[in-house]
Amino acid sequence: MNMNANLLPTGSAYFLTQQTQEPERHTLTVLVDNEPGVLARVVGLFSARGFNIDSLTVSETEHDKHRSRITVVTVATPKILAQIKLQLERLVPVHKVHDLTAEGNAIERELALVKVAGVGEHRVEALRLADAFRAQVIDASTESFVFEVTGKSSKVEQFISLMAPLGLVEVVRTGLAAITRGSEGM
Repeated sequence: MNMNANLLPTGSAYFLTQQTQEPERHTLTVLVDNEPGVLARVVGLFSARGFNIDSLTVSETEHDKHRSRITVVTVATPKILAQIKLQLERLVPVHKVHDLTAEGNAIERELALVKVAGVGEHRVEALRLADAFRAQVIDASTESFVFEVTGKSSKVEQFISLMAPLGLVEVVRTGLAAITRGSEGM
């Protein structure tokens, strides 16, 4: 008897495992106690499974309670992502875990400092593009600029790629900061 998934009756339990397991990009926020070793434990959950962290930002956000917010961007299958979230929730210093991608309705922004060296036409073009991207000049000399650009990661990427032929020297990025829309907090 051929047990091809296409031939199984619609009431079969085999369809429960026929979910798409393609890797997806997700933004997770984790509220943790601000104490030594917590970040290493959180990051260890990802590295133990061989998953890369595309972006990582951490800062104390609740000073009176000594809590920090970790924002992690990673690419994983839904099954692995569910395991990671469950294991994060089990860590003692973790208070809350949110998958902003799955919950939807999140605002994501990134900041980058972009150093561009150039003279003449390249200098003029760099300033023109910076204006179009609403990038701020935060340092200038007769030979270079440092621009501050904020926005979605795709906007930051596009700005950097346009600066490359104009004399891109160096880029520093903060990583993603994300928050849900609406009146409710984490």
